[in-house]
Amino acid sequence: MDLFLVLLAGILLIIGILGSFLPVLPGVPVSWVGLLVFYLAPSVPMNYWFLGITLVVAVLIFVLNLVVPAMGTKKYGGSKAGMIGATIGLVVGLIAPIPFGLLIGTFLGAFIGEILNKSNSKSALRAAHGSFLGLIASSVMELLVTVAFLILFIYKVWEFKEVLF
Repeated sequence: MDLFLVLLAGILLIIGILGSFLPVLPGVPVSWVGLLVFYLAPSVPMNYWFLGITLVVAVLIFVLNLVVPAMGTKKYGGSKAGMIGATIGLVVGLIAPIPFGLLIGTFLGAFIGEILNKSNSKSALRAAHGSFLGLIASSVMELLVTVAFLILFIYKVWEFKEVLF
């Protein structure tokens, strides 16, 4: 049972890393579930502090992943309409069955939001560029956290290798 749970946890952590740049998978939450599955192994003593701290990080990063593209829009001169458009475009891009839907949706959402807010096309394009940069920044942030969770997992597996294998 221990070996099965450790393998399942490792698979979930790898899926989480893939999810940091594939829009259909929530990367950090999946990685956190991998850590939880690891601690469900009977031979591994439950560490509530570890799971609690990593859960707070996972929730924080998940929320930031939705907010940062809108913040990028605002930073590059976008209005509230551009921020709302970027967020709506992000959600539509997640659902849309097209390649790079998340990137396209966020960009177009911010652009359309700015155009509807009576901005000229140059400032709307600048705000859309900001949303794109925000999305890239949030993806890099998510990738770093999922890799950190994998490193923590490997460290914990090594720490309990005598009882697991």
